[in-house]
Amino acid sequence: MKVNLKEFLQLPDNHYTTGQIFRWLWKALKGNRLQAVLNAGIGLMGVALSLASVWAMQQAIDTASGAREGSIYWAVGLMATLILGEFALGISRVWIKNILGIKAQNRMQQQLVARLLRSEWRGREAMHSGDIINRLEQDVKQVVTFLTETLPSVLSTLAMFCGAFFYLLQMDTWLAIITVGILPLFLLVSRFYVLYMRRFTRRVRDCDSEVQSLLTETMQHRMLIKTMEANGQMLSRLEQLQTTLRAWVRRRTFFSVASNFFLNVGFSLGYLIAFLWGALRLSNGTLSFGGMTAFLQLVYRIQGPARELTHLVPSFVSVFTATERLMELEETPEEQQGDAVMLAGPCGIRFDHVTFNYGAPGQQPALSNVSYEFTPGSCTAIMGETGAGKTTLIRLLLTLVKPQQGEIRIYDPHEPSGQPLTPLHRCNFVYVPQGNTLLSGTLRDNLLLGRADATDEEMRTALKTACADFALELPDGLDTRFSELGGGLSEGQAQRISIARSLLRRGSILLLDEATSALDTETEQQVLKNILYDKSRTVLFVTHRPAVTDYCSQVIHIQ
Repeated sequence: MKVNLKEFLQLPDNHYTTGQIFRWLWKALKGNRLQAVLNAGIGLMGVALSLASVWAMQQAIDTASGAREGSIYWAVGLMATLILGEFALGISRVWIKNILGIKAQNRMQQQLVARLLRSEWRGREAMHSGDIINRLEQDVKQVVTFLTETLPSVLSTLAMFCGAFFYLLQMDTWLAIITVGILPLFLLVSRFYVLYMRRFTRRVRDCDSEVQSLLTETMQHRMLIKTMEANGQMLSRLEQLQTTLRAWVRRRTFFSVASNFFLNVGFSLGYLIAFLWGALRLSNGTLSFGGMTAFLQLVYRIQGPARELTHLVPSFVSVFTATERLMELEETPEEQQGDAVMLAGPCGIRFDHVTFNYGAPGQQPALSNVSYEFTPGSCTAIMGETGAGKTTLIRLLLTLVKPQQGEIRIYDPHEPSGQPLTPLHRCNFVYVPQGNTLLSGTLRDNLLLGRADATDEEMRTALKTACADFALELPDGLDTRFSELGGGLSEGQAQRISIARSLLRRGSILLLDEATSALDTETEQQVLKNILYDKSRTVLFVTHRPAVTDYCSQVIHIQ
């Protein structure tokens, strides 16, 4: 009879098959085999020591009661040795979990972040940044724990169950059969448990993502919320989401507690039956005191693994959900990968009947049938109303989006025919975005984003070119530390540092997207003079400021 695993586990419908999920988990396991093997080995050694402790206890009690000959000191010494061995295994297990476990989580997070950075940028993100962070933290932790701890523990759990069962089988056949015979009932109960627990867990995870998304937006837009005096509204929204989250957590907790209560009642009843059976045999003289103790220890060691096995199904459900959420992060196709293609500067760009539309076919395109050539060494001002397509033009040049029609080519003076523009040509561009784009960290950290191998002298030169040499007079110079978005700097200062960071790049096409909007007229003029003095770059200004056009050889008005 063919069993559909997904149907048996009551997994939600989605576009990933069970095979695809298992292949993803198997691929993820390859990088964590060392921890998985170590945990499996420690688990098996723990099973051996545990069963040996049962035997040693039986021998010690029978020796003390006179049921067998031997030294009580040797018997107790053996017990002490086995206990110390279990302590050592416990310490090793904790060490592996804390050291290798966090390393495994970090590795998977790095791989997923790298995949996200390589993916195509489509202009509209399908997931909230708070939801992505939630997946990178919570789901990664759940998957790594399952692969490195839960799966290896299955091996030791099965070994403990089988070892204890055969040990008990040798002592009392019927009791061993009765103890194991109730397991099918627990499997049926676990299927019912999964059906409802999956629903509760999914709702809790969704609500938790909504709370984290709101917290992320609140912190990102604190100034807006304060100036709009919307503190009360945001706190009210947060309270509503948290109330919903708590309600689902209460329902899940109630169901979990009730399920565990009935499950523990069943196990306790089995334990009492074993105790009664052993007590009757002890009173009839067919069982020694040591045998009675071993009876109870073995029943416990059978019931413990059985309880863990019944909880294994929910673990599979949880890790399936977490894996699906991580696989969704990889759905966006990757950009073209390969070695960067640097052309001899200054480069030119040619648009040939380019059309681009963010929305569905039939909607008004952001750019329609654009043909234009930015010749090498030229300086062009791109002007137009908000929404006319200026930002879209920048995104097309940076290959963040692709035209649905037409072609964009990049060329240098030695090869006028050029090449189709791809992400591999992005190294030829120097981009200065609008607004404050500084990251937390030192001034040096921010500048090195422009070019990782830049020297201190090159960084100082770039700061002077961008009229940001004020930064060199700060107490710690290049090692001055800033908070998020360059906290402590004015908008104009942050913008000039952003310009200096971009100027460290070696590309010969300079894209400035409202890059001087926060500067006063005098500073703006000096920055533009410094940038344009040698005409070694092809410059494109996206601007609303007419004064910039005085420095440009041509002006484009986008409508």
